[in-house]
Amino acid sequence: MVTPRNFGSVSAAAGASGTWDWDIRREILHIDEHFADLYGLQPEAARAGLPTSIFFQAIHPDDRPRIRIAVAGLLAGAELFAKDFRIVTAAGAVLWMHGRGHCHLSDNDEPLRFTGLLVDITERKRAEEKLRIAQSAGGIGSFEYIDGFATVTVSGEFCRLLGLHPAPVLPVQTINGVLLDDTAPLVPGPGDTRIPESVDAEFRIARSDDGEERWIARRGEIIHEGAGFRLVGVIYDVTAAKRQEAELREWSDRLESRVAEEVAIRQQAEEALRQAQKMEAVGQLTGGIAHDFNNLLMAVMSSLTLLRKRLPADPATDRLLDSAMQGAERGAALTQRMLAFARRQDLTSERVDISALVTGMRELVERTLGPAWTLNLLFDENLPFVLADSNQLEMAVLNLAVNARDAMPQGGTIIVSARLCHDGSARHVRLRPEPYIALSVIDHGEGMDEITLARATEPFFTTKGVGKGTGLGLSMIHGLAEQLGGGFTLHSVLGEGTEATLLLPVASAGSLPVKAQQTPADIVADLPSLKILAVDDDGLILMNTVALLEDLGHEVLEAGSGQEALELIGENPDLNLLITDQAMPKMTGTQLADLVTLEHANLPIILASGYSELPEGCQPRIVRLGKPFTQEMLEQAIIQAMRSAAQPA
Repeated sequence: MVTPRNFGSVSAAAGASGTWDWDIRREILHIDEHFADLYGLQPEAARAGLPTSIFFQAIHPDDRPRIRIAVAGLLAGAELFAKDFRIVTAAGAVLWMHGRGHCHLSDNDEPLRFTGLLVDITERKRAEEKLRIAQSAGGIGSFEYIDGFATVTVSGEFCRLLGLHPAPVLPVQTINGVLLDDTAPLVPGPGDTRIPESVDAEFRIARSDDGEERWIARRGEIIHEGAGFRLVGVIYDVTAAKRQEAELREWSDRLESRVAEEVAIRQQAEEALRQAQKMEAVGQLTGGIAHDFNNLLMAVMSSLTLLRKRLPADPATDRLLDSAMQGAERGAALTQRMLAFARRQDLTSERVDISALVTGMRELVERTLGPAWTLNLLFDENLPFVLADSNQLEMAVLNLAVNARDAMPQGGTIIVSARLCHDGSARHVRLRPEPYIALSVIDHGEGMDEITLARATEPFFTTKGVGKGTGLGLSMIHGLAEQLGGGFTLHSVLGEGTEATLLLPVASAGSLPVKAQQTPADIVADLPSLKILAVDDDGLILMNTVALLEDLGHEVLEAGSGQEALELIGENPDLNLLITDQAMPKMTGTQLADLVTLEHANLPIILASGYSELPEGCQPRIVRLGKPFTQEMLEQAIIQAMRSAAQPA
C-alpha cells in the first residue's frame, strides 16, 4: 500500500507532468516519479507496480464517475483519452490535471496497455477563472467601430491592455499598429475588405508602451445596418492560457512521438516473430524430409552391403558398388546437415577445449584453404571448457573457414578467435544469462548486403555457383549452436568482410564427457544366434533390417506396428531382443517399449530413430540406434543391448 504525502509543493510547479503505463490484463499500473509526485505518492511507487484503482483514488468525487466512464470508453474502442479533472491532495488542496492517453491493442483488437501523460494545469484553470472574474468585474476592454470611420470608440481598459495612451477615441491605424502578425486586423478600417465573418479571434501583440508580447482575445458582434455595419466587442488578455496550451501541445507531441516509437518497436518485434515462425516452419519441414530421406538411404545402404556379400568378386562390379555406397554416404551426410538445421541431429555432448581443438585441426584447415590464405589464431588465455560435440564443432569451424576463403578469392588473412563472453544478448541473440565462449571466424572479403545477410542461415540458400555449395553449411551451424544451448550470429558489411560467431555454453565444473562409444575392436562378435523381433511401419526399411539381421545369423520375426509387435511378443516367450522404430503411427517405439517392459522387464530393447531427441522419461537401459545405420552399427547395438540387459538393474 502506497502512503500519500503532502502535495503542496507540486501546486507551484505549473505544467509539471508524469506518465503512466496501465497493464490491462494484469490490472497493474506503472508510473514514473513525476506522476507519483503529482499524485502525492512515495517515490518507491514509480519503481513498483500499483493496483489500477490508485489511478482513481485521488480524483475529486464529483469528477470520478465522468473519468471512469471515459476510461471505460477507451478500453471499449475509443481512439483517445483526453480529459481535464480535479484531484484532492492529502492536505485537502484541489488541483486540476489534464490526462491524455492511448490504448494499445493486440492483433485481435484486445486491449493490452493504456499509456498516457498527466499534466498539472492548475495555473491554466486559475487563469481562466480570473478571466471569468475579469469579464464580470473589469479587466476587459470594450470598443465600438462604425463602418467607414477611421477611428474607434474605446474604453480605458482597452487602452491599458494594448499599452496605449488612454483616450476615448483612437485611430484604427494606432490600434492595429500593436499587432505582430498581419493576418487580420484587430479592428477593420475604412474600405477594409477583410471584414471577419466572426468577431471571435486571438491576436499576438507587442504592447505600445513597453513592447511586451502578449496574447489578446477579441469577442463581440457585427451588427449590419443598411449597407454598413457596426462592430461592437471586447478584448482581454489570454497570455497565460496560450502559454498553457503551448506547453500542453509540447507534451502531447512528446507523447505522440513516444507512442510512434513504441509502435515502431512493436512492428520490429512482430517482424522478428514472423521470421522466427517462418524459420521454425522451415526447420520442421526440413527435419521431416531428412527423416524420410534417412529411411530411403538406409534401404539403399543395407541393400548394397548385402549385395556386395552375395555377388562374386569382380573388379568392375566392386567399383559400381563402391560408387553407389559413396553416393549413399554423401546423401547421409546431407541429411545430417538438414537435421542439424532442424536441431534434430544426434549429438554427443562432452567437455571440449576450444583452444586445443582448433589448434589440433590447424594443419587440416590450412591445407584445405590453400597457400594464398593465412590462418591467424587468437585465443584468450585459460579459456574454460565448453559443452559441445567435438566432431560437429570441427566440421563447423572448417565450414566457416572455407566460407571465409571463398569471400576472399584473391587470398588474405582469416582470423579464428575465441574469448569468454558473459552476456550472450550483447551479440544480438536471446540466451540464458550464463557464460559462453564466443568462437569467431573473421574475414575481410566481399561481405554481404542486408538482404543476403537476412537469408544467409536459411536452408539451401547460397550465393555460390551451381555445384559449389549445398546452401546448408550456415543453417547446419545455426542448428548445431541452438541444439547445444548456444547461438550463432553473423555480422557483415558489404565490401568490408564478415564475422561469424558461435556462442557455446561453458561447461560446469561437475559436467563430464559422455563415455566414448565402443569401437569395433572392443566388441566381442561371437554372439549366439538370437531370436529377434523387428518392428517398423515402413515396409522397405523393415525388409532391409530383417535381411541384415538374418545375414548376421539371427532368427527374425517382423511386425509393421506396435500392436502387432505386442501380439507376437505374447506368442513368443523365448524372444531374445526387440528392435523397434520410434516414429510410428498410433504407438511410438518408446510407448511400445514401456508396455513390453511391464511384462518382460529383462527383454533387451533397441530403439532406431533418425532424430536426436526422444521423449522425456525414456528408459535409460534402452539402446539407441541412429538412422541410417550400417550392418556393423546394428551389430554393435545388439551387443550393447545384450550386455546392458545382463547387468543388474
